[in-house]
Amino acid sequence: MKKYPIYSVQNFSCNDIHRDFYVNTFKEHLKSHSFVEEPHRHDSYLMVFFTNGSGKHEVDFDQFEIKRGSLFVLQPGQMHHWNLSEDIEGFVIIFSQELYNLYFGQKKINDYNFYHSIHNRPEMVFEEKEIPKILPYFNLLIEENLQNNKLQLDKLLNLLDCIHIEISRKYSETYSHQAHSYNIKISAFEILLEEYFKTQKLPSFYAEKLSITLKHLNRICNEILQKTATEVITDRVILEIKRMLIDKQLAVNEVAYKVGYEDYSYFSRFFKKQTGLSPTEFRNTLR
Repeated sequence: MKKYPIYSVQNFSCNDIHRDFYVNTFKEHLKSHSFVEEPHRHDSYLMVFFTNGSGKHEVDFDQFEIKRGSLFVLQPGQMHHWNLSEDIEGFVIIFSQELYNLYFGQKKINDYNFYHSIHNRPEMVFEEKEIPKILPYFNLLIEENLQNNKLQLDKLLNLLDCIHIEISRKYSETYSHQAHSYNIKISAFEILLEEYFKTQKLPSFYAEKLSITLKHLNRICNEILQKTATEVITDRVILEIKRMLIDKQLAVNEVAYKVGYEDYSYFSRFFKKQTGLSPTEFRNTLR
């Protein structure tokens, strides 16, 4: 059975000094890392900005069109791959959470609104008039990375943070609901969800943990995510099942057990209701 790889920064970086930080033009990146066109995951953060060309980028089973100005931010663990045109150009940055958080101290990578949630869209599109706000930072990153200057990593990380600031401004404009005061509860809900979704499927469990009523939890989810709390939980469970099925290292009944379903027939009905396919049919479509 095929197991899809999980890449760390070290799979890309040959720099012994900056082993947790990688930056390159996309064209040069593909020359030595063509394997990234196959489905895979990263245990670090990934940012890709396209300045030319076209194609399709699939992230956790959602497909996005690539065009000039497309920017993608992926969190650790997200499955992705792409199909790219020959004239593709852009930039790729890969960095570890530990490096960022240690360097910036009190500011954490997850403080940025576009990293809050696995339910956030990984894609933003910078229009032609907006590209000059962010492109110079990528060019400066490439230029600095080719040098051997004093305080090089400091400059690289600060340029990365300038990019994060521009993305955050764009994200808040595009998805204004993310600035809502309900964000604190949504973040807390999703932290709990990551910890318990394999064993706890009822929204009332999370409402109790958050010290709010189930009605209020649903109100928050509807306001921020346009989903009920049950739908948020279900989406997270289904995503995990798909990830396990695509890896193919587990039998389907083992996948069911891993996500908290002892009754295989119920698990199969649940998955088919949500996706239109049985777990086995979904796995077979990936071959």
